[in-house]
Amino acid sequence: MILSDRTLKKLIDRGDLEINPLEPEQIQPASVDLRLDNSFLKVNENSMECMDLTEELKYQSLEQQEIVIPPHSFLLAATREYIKLPDNLTAFVEGRSSIGRMGLFIQNAGWVDPGFAGQITLELFNANRLPIKLLAGRRICQLVFARMDQAAAEPYDGKYQQQRKAVGSKIYLDSENKPAE
Repeated sequence: MILSDRTLKKLIDRGDLEINPLEPEQIQPASVDLRLDNSFLKVNENSMECMDLTEELKYQSLEQQEIVIPPHSFLLAATREYIKLPDNLTAFVEGRSSIGRMGLFIQNAGWVDPGFAGQITLELFNANRLPIKLLAGRRICQLVFARMDQAAAEPYDGKYQQQRKAVGSKIYLDSENKPAE
């Protein structure tokens, strides 16, 4: 079940759901708008021939109030807000319609697991033929919350737990990359 603004406000007021910092106008009828932080990562394309799922990727870290995403380019960004989900809620990251209509695709692999705590790293792709300029502090995406049928038996405690700023892929840490015993 998708949670309403009334339910979201109750959960936040009780401290069951943490979204910090949060302005009242960020709470929408069935979602919470999140803003863009000033932390960005760009794959350092000049330091490797190709991306490999078994090796750590090299990124160029950028901290700035304004960024331009060139046409057909990919960038990682962070939300300004730190969130902490209880064990019985999941959240879906959705781009804002007004931004999507400009050709900017926003996601974070679909959803946020119950028990996750940290800033959300967003995957941004400019599908347009024109550059897109973004400013830190602007509403960039929204979280849609859903209550699970019961609390997770094993809430999220993975490699991105407690992340701050934009965080690059840690796929090289996956179990498939470990030598067989």
